[in-house]
Amino acid sequence: MKFTINTSFQENASTPYLLIPVDADQVQGVSSSYKINDLNSLIEATQFKAGLNEILPLIGKINGAANAALVGLDKVTELQPARLAKIAQTIIKATQKKYAQISIDLNALPAEHHYLFVLSLTQAAYAFDEYKSKKNEFALQQINLIATATPLTAEQLTLIQAIQSGQNQARDLGNRPGNICFPEYLADQAAQLAEEYPDLITVTVLDEQQMADLGMNAFLAVSKGSDHPGRIITLEYKANAEQPPVVLVGKGVTFDTGGISLKPGAGMDEMKFDMCGAASVLGTMRALCEANLPIHVVGAIAAAENMPSGHATRPGDIVSTMSGQTVEILNTDAEGRLVLCDTLTYIKRFNPALVIDIATLTGACVVALGSVVSGLFTPDDELAAELTQAGQKSFDRVWRMPVLEDYQEQLDSPFADIANIGGPKAGAVTAACFLQRFTREYRWAHLDIAGTAWNSGSNKGATGRPVPLLMQFLSDRVQSNG
Repeated sequence: MKFTINTSFQENASTPYLLIPVDADQVQGVSSSYKINDLNSLIEATQFKAGLNEILPLIGKINGAANAALVGLDKVTELQPARLAKIAQTIIKATQKKYAQISIDLNALPAEHHYLFVLSLTQAAYAFDEYKSKKNEFALQQINLIATATPLTAEQLTLIQAIQSGQNQARDLGNRPGNICFPEYLADQAAQLAEEYPDLITVTVLDEQQMADLGMNAFLAVSKGSDHPGRIITLEYKANAEQPPVVLVGKGVTFDTGGISLKPGAGMDEMKFDMCGAASVLGTMRALCEANLPIHVVGAIAAAENMPSGHATRPGDIVSTMSGQTVEILNTDAEGRLVLCDTLTYIKRFNPALVIDIATLTGACVVALGSVVSGLFTPDDELAAELTQAGQKSFDRVWRMPVLEDYQEQLDSPFADIANIGGPKAGAVTAACFLQRFTREYRWAHLDIAGTAWNSGSNKGATGRPVPLLMQFLSDRVQSNG
């Protein structure tokens, strides 16, 4: 999606469709702004109240627009980001199959909402039809924005377009089934990105023998049950390589049966989404390339498939990790932390400024937070504040959860240094505490996206979160470093 922005709608401009969002308290002002004849009579005749998402088609050309409509905002003083998303969805749904370009007047929207509204337009414009015989026939390619005063800059529009590209890739990867998207496939996707941006991206892939040589037996305990071998994939974005990098680590369990601790059959199809952390890392790396942000970032993907077989790990097995710590695997369905712990040890070689891991880690986080916000775990108050602020700016929000030493005793094992589960209490917290044992040598935050990475039900599909959060965080970091 391409965007342009102008301070006014030119009278000689030509656009197939002009949308004019209006405040419920300021409907009458539209007539003078656009010289619309008999608008007040039309409003009275149709009882148009400019309620949220209420649309009033206008008859005849408005300036150069062949078609036009008013879009109700209700009262803008009460406008919230979630409502912006609904308005964006309404606009995209009404136009994307009909027009190659549209114009939207932003003047009724408070300026502080312009960035989020445009970002919401890009998110609403996504659809996945890769495996359907009948494809979506979407025409919309460009949106022309009109605002007499706006904080939006050309650089911000470039960032939004980059986020859209990265978020769409993350959604595509998440939506692809496990028979298509397996560990080697993720490695191929990383290689393709490096081919597109050879001056910015370098890719390294570890195979299972290399992992064994490094002592990554926790990772291998997950992948050895599958015919698809595991991979650790690193993508180094070197736009400012003299900096210590921000390292993003994504859980990439391309299908999670639970292993020997088999999951219930109902809803197991959604376990293709268990690689959405990895998808968000790949999406963020693509967005970085398109935005060309001057920052050093390493993306690391722990890619494995968790399957039951004669080679699969048994509950009660004990393995050693790359860090030297031993783990008693009490539940093979707590596999994400096993592939992550060895990856979190491996990435120390990059001397990171900080590390953020992203994982669909626990059902307990879904119970605690639902699908609205992602769980944020970190002992670092400054890092927590930066991620929280980035989440508010991008409306890809997080909620800080505890990661305290008091919970560590739940992970004690009589047979190994640590157990991979901590019992029924505070499951999301003890999962984070498990990861913390492998991250004490650098600044670290953990994002549990189990509730936010995909939607279920009739609107089933990957969301591409937290690509907007991560890109906002990295953009803010660029700005703060001057």
